[in-house]
Amino acid sequence: MAVCACGCGEDELTKQLDKIIDQYRGQPGGLIQVLTKAQELIGYLPKWALTSIAKGLGVSLQDVYSVVTFYALFSLIPRGRHKISVCAGTACYVKGTKTVLKTLQEVLGIKPGQTTPDSRFTVEIVRCIGACGLAPAIIIDGKDVHGRLEPEQIPEILEQYA
Repeated sequence: MAVCACGCGEDELTKQLDKIIDQYRGQPGGLIQVLTKAQELIGYLPKWALTSIAKGLGVSLQDVYSVVTFYALFSLIPRGRHKISVCAGTACYVKGTKTVLKTLQEVLGIKPGQTTPDSRFTVEIVRCIGACGLAPAIIIDGKDVHGRLEPEQIPEILEQYA
């Protein structure tokens, strides 16, 4: 049974999802908004939610799945409370992305695309975060940039998100 961050079960999530779908029913182009709000509610997009969205908006499950798999912001698997984006842009790559990524993998015990068993962190590799002058850099939760990273700084940075 699915449980969201607030502790409510799948029945409560289904009710809340139905309210979101109702806001966009009959609106062309509402699918992305519904998917975005559903992911905010649940934390990811499980099959039962995709099925409800397709039925509620009157679109095929295939169309819903196509949108979800096209846009990188959507996830079909549970993500951690904190998303670590490791920059692999040219400047970061040249200045040490491999070392940063290796250290993250060692400290967290996961590979890119995975979530820690305690659901605290998800690690992903991204092409560029726009912080080339701070290379190598990571961004946590889409807003906290940590740059000019040395491997020994990583455990201390992660502790800030305990």
